[in-house]
Amino acid sequence: MDVNKIMTADVLDIIFDGKNKEYGAYDLRKSYNKRMAYALVGTVVVILLVLVGNIVANNASKGKVEQIVQDVSLENVKQEEKKPEPPPPPPPKQEPPKVEITKFTPPKIVKDEEVKEEDEIKEVDKLEDTKIGTINQEGAKDDGIVAPPVESGTGVVEAPKQDEDYDKLFTVVQIPAEFPGGFSQWARYLERNLNSGIPVDNGAPPGKYTVVVSFIVDKAGKVSDVVAENDPGYGTKAEAVRVIAKGPNWKPAVQNGRNVIYRHKQQVTFVVSEE
Repeated sequence: MDVNKIMTADVLDIIFDGKNKEYGAYDLRKSYNKRMAYALVGTVVVILLVLVGNIVANNASKGKVEQIVQDVSLENVKQEEKKPEPPPPPPPKQEPPKVEITKFTPPKIVKDEEVKEEDEIKEVDKLEDTKIGTINQEGAKDDGIVAPPVESGTGVVEAPKQDEDYDKLFTVVQIPAEFPGGFSQWARYLERNLNSGIPVDNGAPPGKYTVVVSFIVDKAGKVSDVVAENDPGYGTKAEAVRVIAKGPNWKPAVQNGRNVIYRHKQQVTFVVSEE
């Protein structure tokens, strides 16, 4: 290489001066910086794509909502049992009043000194207002008094039985009201009709949101007076009330073989998960 060109020549040109540049080593070294730049840019692009994909996937998973439907029946409230009033004491036994009785003495011929006083025959006019018997007894004159009959018994007076009011609102019954098809169909109905995205749409963070709804099932099975007893927020209360109020008729509750008006409780839980 000429001396004049050495000052302006590239290092590779100096190294490969007089050598075979078509062999390949020259081109590889010549394009080394360009290839390194392409590799670095490609690596950065791949990393960015991976990060963006993870962010999108995480945002999509936060909107996943599960529903937990639990059937709740009204708890049996222990009502204070009214103690039956003690029966009144039995009336005192009344002995029949003593009536004057005169002993009947059959006539018998004996000596006067042998007649006893109690065996002496009374005069007829003295027997008009007295009873005739086998003994002599002092008492009231016979004025048609009849001794009261002696009653036998235990002396316990039963309180009168009161019929139960079957038109009142029951909270505890023998057979509670039931959704047609049982609890499995009831849970299926709620899962199909509830808008599970309500809490997410209203910005609810991950967690459980339980609404307790009570409603009346009348004697014909019609649902009415649907109210929520609590409000977890994020639209869950209104959604639970809406779905239960528009549902079909139930099987009415039964008390002593009769359909009665019954208040039922239902617990509906919305679950917002992170994944």
